[in-house]
Amino acid sequence: MLNIKGPYYHGTKADLQIGDLLTAGFKSNYDDNVVMNHIYFTAIAKGAGLAADIAQGKGKPRVYIVEPTGQFEDDPNVTDKKFPGNPTKSYRSQEPLKIVGEVTEWEEFPADFIQSIRDKIASGNPGEIIN
Repeated sequence: MLNIKGPYYHGTKADLQIGDLLTAGFKSNYDDNVVMNHIYFTAIAKGAGLAADIAQGKGKPRVYIVEPTGQFEDDPNVTDKKFPGNPTKSYRSQEPLKIVGEVTEWEEFPADFIQSIRDKIASGNPGEIIN
C-alpha cells in the first residue's frame, strides 16, 4: 500500500453527494468494451478536471474530493509506462472512494487539448488500458 498524503480528487460527470461511494465495475471512459476493475483518482485537481472534461455522459464536469477506503497503487497506465516517477500523482484502487467534498473551480487545460483527447478516444484508438 502506498503512503501518499492527499487530498485526492476524482473527476466525473456524475452528480454525486458527500458520503457517496465511487466503485469499480463501470465501463471505461476510453473504451466501451472494457469494464474497469479499479477506480481512479489523483492528487492533482487539474488532472481530475481533465478526467471530468473527457468523461462520458451529458452531465456537468465535476471534481470531487475523495478518500480511499482501502489500499491503492500507482496508476500503471501512466506511472513508469508514460511518465516515470508518477508526476501526474495518479492512483487506482479496487476499494471504493468516499466523496468528502467537491471542488467548484480548478485550473483547466486548454480547450483544444481537451478536444484532441476526445478526438483520440472517438477514433477508437485511445491506447492500451492496463486494467
